[in-house]
Amino acid sequence: MSSKQELSTSATPDERALVPRVDVFEDDAGITLLADLPGVPREQLELKVDGDTLSIEGTLGQFAPEGLEAVYAEVRVGRYRRAFTLSRELDPARIEANLKDGVLNLRIPKQAHAQPRRIEVQVG
Repeated sequence: MSSKQELSTSATPDERALVPRVDVFEDDAGITLLADLPGVPREQLELKVDGDTLSIEGTLGQFAPEGLEAVYAEVRVGRYRRAFTLSRELDPARIEANLKDGVLNLRIPKQAHAQPRRIEVQVG
């Protein structure tokens, strides 16, 4: 089963949020999702599963030194937002998440019934 059949994506309608770039990799046991969230501290990252929808939201940390205000800023939006629809083959209860160096690594395993298994053949 390809990743396209297991996970579909949609951007939320709020235009004031940045949409993070995401790579999705699949193996026999599940999928791995890598999302670029530069500048988002762990405390400002929120991951939610509601039904079959996985939501990623993160607020950028402040980069200006304390007491200073930006006179010019090219990035004014301080929030990332992205949503994915999970297929029934994936197990949202066992999602593992790790944030390191601005990259969110989500591991979403397949349900046991969706994973390939080897069948032993008996002789006789």
